[in-house]
Amino acid sequence: MSVTEMTTTTGVVVGRVEDVPPGEGRTFVAAGVQIAVFRLRNGSLHATQAACPHAGGPLADGQTDVDVLLCPLHQYAYRWADGSSTSGATPIRVHPVREVDGNLVVEV
Repeated sequence: MSVTEMTTTTGVVVGRVEDVPPGEGRTFVAAGVQIAVFRLRNGSLHATQAACPHAGGPLADGQTDVDVLLCPLHQYAYRWADGSSTSGATPIRVHPVREVDGNLVVEV
């Protein structure tokens, strides 16, 4: 079974931590859902839906810091804490993500 097919009782293994360089995001599929996973420079992990609700922008290509994610198309900003938009736009879905033995485990 490949790493992208593995499931745990509390999430789906989508890849390895080293698949996401520090300060960047990557798109994975978890349980048939596209998820953008980010590894921040401080080592924290975040996950959200892969497409921006505004115009379908690829959120994994967005800029991020410890508080917000910016969509690369129109600079809509979303809070990591709850997925809400800083401008009142449609919120994004955030997913719990963690590292388990070097694997990225996302709850969908």
